This record gives sequence, C-alpha cells and structure tokens, in this order.
Amino acid sequence: MDKIYIEGLEVYALIGVFDWEREHQQRLIVDVELSADLSTAAQTDDVNDTLNYALIAQAINDFAANSQYKLLEALVSHMIDGLLQSFPMLKTVCLKMSKPDILANAKNVAVAMTKEQTL
Repeated sequence: MDKIYIEGLEVYALIGVFDWEREHQQRLIVDVELSADLSTAAQTDDVNDTLNYALIAQAINDFAANSQYKLLEALVSHMIDGLLQSFPMLKTVCLKMSKPDILANAKNVAVAMTKEQTL
C-alpha cells in the first residue's frame, strides 16, 4: 500500500481532564500516515486521483479546533473515524497526537492509533 505522511502539523484543541486545561485551547502536534492506492495518481499526475493532503490537514485542524474531548485517546479515535469517513480513498490511518506542553519534566506525551477503512 502506498503512503502519504503529514508530520508536525500544529493544531489547537480544548483537551484535558483538569479544570485549568478546559480554560483555553492547547497546542497539539499531529503526525499522520495515510495509506491508499496512489498508482492512478502516479500515472495521471492529476491531483483528483490522489489524497489531497491540504484538505486532510485542514480537516484535522478543523476537527481539533471544534472538539472538547477530555482524553487524547478519544480525540485521536474520533479524528481517525472522521478522516476515514470523509476520505473514502483512505485504506488505513495511523495518527499520533502529541501534547508537548503538558508535563514540566517531559518533552512530550503522545497517543497513537491505527484504524482501517471498513467500507
């Protein structure tokens, strides 16, 4: 299966369990691996035959901005579901979401999940 990667996408979301985390959106970093059959696009050189990564990045950004989950696990799971539903060409989505500013003594906290298209 062919892959497209979007790495280091900075988004903001209302995320967290503690009251102080619910006061304003926090910075998150998203790395996503998108699996799809890209052979047609490789032959036609036509953007309509591939995954439009700009639209996918915007969808990730919009989903994060409009979410109010408490856990990264919930946000990541629902975000992947939304991507698979919105972009039927996708076969598999592997998404890692980092919350780099949450622990003073750690560079990062992250959750990663992988889901496949069920259609």
